Amino acid sequence: MGPDSLFAALGAAPSFLLFLLWLFGAAGVYLALIAQINARTPAPTDRPARMFGLPEAILAAVLISFLLLNINASFAHPAAQLTARNLLANLLVTVFVMLVIVTFLQLRGFDLGSLGGFFRISFIRAVATGAVLLFFAYPLLGLTETITQRLFGTGSSRQNIVELFSSSPTIRQRIMIIVFAVAIAPVVEEFLFRFFLYGVFRRYFGRFIGTVANALLFAAAHTHLPSFAALFVLGSCLTLAYEWSRSILVAMTMHSLFNAVTLTVLAFPELVPQ
Repeated sequence: MGPDSLFAALGAAPSFLLFLLWLFGAAGVYLALIAQINARTPAPTDRPARMFGLPEAILAAVLISFLLLNINASFAHPAAQLTARNLLANLLVTVFVMLVIVTFLQLRGFDLGSLGGFFRISFIRAVATGAVLLFFAYPLLGLTETITQRLFGTGSSRQNIVELFSSSPTIRQRIMIIVFAVAIAPVVEEFLFRFFLYGVFRRYFGRFIGTVANALLFAAAHTHLPSFAALFVLGSCLTLAYEWSRSILVAMTMHSLFNAVTLTVLAFPELVPQ
């Protein structure tokens, strides 16, 4: 989901000076994460028992091909409107793909809990860490969106799912979108992009190329050109959060909170100061 309104999402309209301080703080936080990741010397107990290999690389190539075909189809038919039925179909397909990968990795003998750091930190700590990192990601997203709009125009940065939520005629449909965007999509997307695809990219190309390639694919997979740059930054922040914390839960909760904030602003616009 795109960063539709940076300041509105946080319920405030900071001055330019405060935004600069926030932006410098954000840059400092993420540069510190990068420095700590680069300086880290893994202890033997930090290394997973197994690493992704050629079979996982082949499966990743199949998944990437599937995503590229979907991206091409979306841009080939830009007039197609997202509906609740299409959203449900997309949900079923993505969950099915995730289950296929989970089954494949388990049959290959991988310990997914250890590999993804699911039990490395508590859920409460994951939520707190994700909230802090998201707070410092917002000015980076806002700056990216502002630059994009200045260079390429002021087209709407709202993705189709956000437009669908805004125009939903019933509470039932809005609840379905909220459940999808806050509870399901972050888990599925973080598993596919950060846990699996980034894991393969990092194994064969290293952290830097893996982060860039993963963020590019993540942004492109949302098939919404106006928010591509901001989604690239978001994908990079999520990857850094995962790599630094060594727990996919941090990226999942960070992603979930981001979607929750966006939909909350849309559902309760009266909470946003004018």
